Amino acid sequence: MTLLFLIRHGENEYSQKGRLPGQLPGIHLNEHGREQAAQLAESLGKAPIKAVYASPLERAVETAEPLAKALKLDLELRPGLMDGNIGKWSGKEIKKLGKDPMWKIVQAAPSRARFPGGESMQETQTRIVNELESICALHPKDLVVVVFHADPILLAVAYFLGLPLDQFHRLSMDTGAVTLMAIGESGARLLALNLKPPFKFDLPKRKK
Repeated sequence: MTLLFLIRHGENEYSQKGRLPGQLPGIHLNEHGREQAAQLAESLGKAPIKAVYASPLERAVETAEPLAKALKLDLELRPGLMDGNIGKWSGKEIKKLGKDPMWKIVQAAPSRARFPGGESMQETQTRIVNELESICALHPKDLVVVVFHADPILLAVAYFLGLPLDQFHRLSMDTGAVTLMAIGESGARLLALNLKPPFKFDLPKRKK
């Protein structure tokens, strides 16, 4: 099985102030986010990780770079790992979007939601799952890091666990946090969810 470290990028101005970035470029880590990236590199820099992938959005790249450097690995960017395309909602404050009728659908029945001018939640989930399955195919027995975004991570976890899309909001993912999943032809297992360094778990031993 492939062991995936699914890592949400570090804190930035948008996550700190409750704004939705979507696929907007130019959003960088703030000071705390850079500290989170450094902590991830310190905690995972000696793990037997074989590859580091990331969304090409700056906040993900800046989170992944210190870890890739510590591991002496090239950072590989995959556009398919980008955050959800939320169209006209990009950059808007959550407290203001709460008055939009679509917000209730996004929260209560995300399987029916399509962001104005953007993707549906189902399309985002399909895109992310396809990317992760492609990565797993490249690394069938490896430990791999994938740095991207909150909702895409949770949508992927829900899919691999067999949870209905409408229940993915029951899962949680903080900035700079790690979720560990084992994925193979026989299915998937959730080994850890929303953990922050320093980590207190042992990597599962692989069968020879």
